[in-house]
Amino acid sequence: MTIDIMMPFYGDPAQLRVAVQSVLDQSDPDWRLVVIDDQYPDPKPGEWVRSLDDPRVHYLLNERNLGVSGNFSRSLDLVESEHFVLIGCDDALEPGYVARMADAIRQFPGTSYFQPQVTVMSDRGDEILPLSDRVKRWTRPSRSRASVLRGEPLAVSLLRGNWTYFPSICWRTDAVRAAGGFDSRYDIVLDLALQLSIIMDGGSLALLPEVEFRYRRHEASVSSSAARYGGRFDEERRFFNDVAVRLEGMGWKRAARAARRHVTSRLNALTKLPGAIRGGDAEGRDTLVRHIFSNRAPR
Repeated sequence: MTIDIMMPFYGDPAQLRVAVQSVLDQSDPDWRLVVIDDQYPDPKPGEWVRSLDDPRVHYLLNERNLGVSGNFSRSLDLVESEHFVLIGCDDALEPGYVARMADAIRQFPGTSYFQPQVTVMSDRGDEILPLSDRVKRWTRPSRSRASVLRGEPLAVSLLRGNWTYFPSICWRTDAVRAAGGFDSRYDIVLDLALQLSIIMDGGSLALLPEVEFRYRRHEASVSSSAARYGGRFDEERRFFNDVAVRLEGMGWKRAARAARRHVTSRLNALTKLPGAIRGGDAEGRDTLVRHIFSNRAPR
């Protein structure tokens, strides 16, 4: 059972090496790695990937910079196996990741996607647990055994607080493609948008209790820098308003209410507000205040 490991690249070359090495170190050899270089200005990382003497490792250079959602969609187009992972080029797999996903796929056939436990690490690779990740732990459903979640209860849970870690998820390829893949309107919430599309179409998530992934949390990430200036919250509010309408149309009223309330998203904005005020970022401050107190979608 081959699992495709898709790795969009535009970032720290040293962290790319860590990410690629974590794939090479897998206990289960049945994987295929594709690094998709989004026109990173230094050719050396690509040269290093191409130098690896392993037929399972592939390197592709985009003809032009596609951006976050564009390179994710490009990665999806290149998937060949029935299941895939879209790992960040700054993250890392634990050595048993592929083996555990293969076991879970056999245990829960037909499941749309699989979420393992993760360890959060800093830029230096140290284990950390900042507030945002503590909130994820608090909102994640408590399960001592692997279990399958679906339907409106799963949608409500994710809308109250997105406790998943997108780069760690193993996806069933046909479920993602049937849901339309990644919505080009989003850069920050594209993972939650995809999950909800799958769930609303009858898909399911397998929640796995084992730690099989190392997720890097650092200020240079797309989500962190957008959050600093408030831009992510315009996108989030637009998304929550749009999905609430769709959920209402399905009769999923609890999920629609959770989308309109988006409590943890508002609380996240609240934690950013003092920094925007101290930094004199008037535009960011106003965006954050609107997100905290308003349900109106941005124009």
